[in-house]
Amino acid sequence: MRSLDVPLEELRAQLRDWIVENAPAGLTELIDWRLRADLPGSVSSLQSESELASAHGHPLFQEWERRCAQARLICPAWPIEYGGRGWDAPQMTMLDEEFYRAGLPRVDRVQGESMVGPSIILHGTDEQKAYYLPRILSGEHRYCQGFSEPGSGSDLASVRTRAVVDGDRLLITGQKVWTSRFTTANMIFVLCRTDPAAKKHRGLSYAITEFTPGRNGIEVRPIRQITGAEEFAEVFFDGTVAPLSGVIGGLGRGWQVVQSTLGFERGGAGRATTMVLQARERELDQLVELARERGRHRDPAVRRELAWAKTQVTIMRSSWQRTVAEVAAGDQPGPQMSTWKLAWSEYHLRLGALALEIAGPAAMVRPAGPGYAVDSWQDTFLVAHSGTIYAGTSEVQRNIIGENLLGLPREPRVPDGQQ
Repeated sequence: MRSLDVPLEELRAQLRDWIVENAPAGLTELIDWRLRADLPGSVSSLQSESELASAHGHPLFQEWERRCAQARLICPAWPIEYGGRGWDAPQMTMLDEEFYRAGLPRVDRVQGESMVGPSIILHGTDEQKAYYLPRILSGEHRYCQGFSEPGSGSDLASVRTRAVVDGDRLLITGQKVWTSRFTTANMIFVLCRTDPAAKKHRGLSYAITEFTPGRNGIEVRPIRQITGAEEFAEVFFDGTVAPLSGVIGGLGRGWQVVQSTLGFERGGAGRATTMVLQARERELDQLVELARERGRHRDPAVRRELAWAKTQVTIMRSSWQRTVAEVAAGDQPGPQMSTWKLAWSEYHLRLGALALEIAGPAAMVRPAGPGYAVDSWQDTFLVAHSGTIYAGTSEVQRNIIGENLLGLPREPRVPDGQQ
């Protein structure tokens, strides 16, 4: 591909040509790369992840990874000087659309790409950038997140995990919960309190260290969810050593870094949004087919609900395209991303209930199988509830919309000491 400072449609044509010339023959037949795990806690997502792990070890995928790296199509939202292409939401959306259209995988560094790397680029030292960023790009470092804690809810500033400076290292003690990607991670970024005397939002530090369950004082306990999946875990630190050189932003400045990380998570440079849209459209097509199979497509109530679902998916796609156009015009995604997250998660909750209603009484019976077996639509219904919680609960999103978009009075805060 030539220089990427070109109109989007010209860039799209260049990318299509590049795909034709570089996609290894047989890669699309390994697995259905369109079935991506966008639903945390879903059994079907975990099965997909298991298949993906096997496919990622195949020589065809490894050759594809090499070619994508040469074309700077790994972490392409990163600035050019750090190995990316400086792409924003419009280009990232186009990239995912074209790979999806071709049935090809995008080589993804997950939380390292979308959260840790951008935070290091924004807040890290030159030495930290030189050490951590190439290892994320190559896939050597695979991250999980150590933010949430029991009893803290969405109040990250109340974290109690402690870290004590010991020479050129930190000793971390505490507990984290709802840690995803723990099965594939070998690194973790941890929000910890390094100055207990400082006020709530101060005295926090953002530390990176190796994730070695069973060693270095790290214990991991998987959490079985309502679907039967174990995609999240509790993580316990008992004197876990983290290098002081891995504290991003400096000691006591973790709150500023974590706010950037969460902003990158919500915005996602377009990738998470495109994935959700693709998944919702495909899922709705499957639900319409289920209605036909069960003879429910002639039921006026079912037809009305399916029409509502189609309308909502169309509105979500149009809303995202508007955001992409705004970014292309020079604006940046802001609090309006909360309207997107609220819309799709609440939609999915209603769609899951509709799926079970269409499936009929049999949906109340779990299929035979080990553990807590569920079928695909039971899985959809159960996991949809988590979408209103992770990445900011629906209540948090409504607060953001009300206060930052609509200008409503701020929610009353409980004075310190009265929690």
